[in-house]
Amino acid sequence: MTLILGIDPGSRVTGYGVINAAGSRQEYVTSGCIRTADKATLPQKLEEIFSGVTEIIAEHEPDEFAIEKIFMARSAESALKLGHARGVAIVAGVNQGVPIYEYEARKVKQAVVGTGAATKSQVQHMVKVLLNLPSDPQQDAADALAIALCHINTQFTLSRIQGHGRTFRRGRLVE
Repeated sequence: MTLILGIDPGSRVTGYGVINAAGSRQEYVTSGCIRTADKATLPQKLEEIFSGVTEIIAEHEPDEFAIEKIFMARSAESALKLGHARGVAIVAGVNQGVPIYEYEARKVKQAVVGTGAATKSQVQHMVKVLLNLPSDPQQDAADALAIALCHINTQFTLSRIQGHGRTFRRGRLVE
């Protein structure tokens, strides 16, 4: 089994989700959110995110770390804050020796819901269904679990392709 940590970075709320994967089978382990103090300065928030992700990695010892790639935010300031939060989460993983994988938000939604334009509530619902959860997880935690599921599906598909002697060059299947 492979333990995957998914991270949905944010300067106020960083979601995380941990999933055990064996082939195409997934098992929910835990999820939640790292919430930074409202009145904290950006450096204080970044330290909280770094410490929180480091603590999760130390507790669960994931084999792989999947994180959402940065996307165009509403403003340059929002994009910069998101980039900082993402950066400290990645450094926490690198410091612990965990391999890092990155996925675009549209690809995560496509992998979990079937459309890159899915809403947050659709992602929550599909994560609940795919992981057989009793209720919808928190939005940021659901996004993190979706990132982990996207990683699992991507790696499973790649291993199946590689197992059949197939490779891709310039986006084309070469046998």
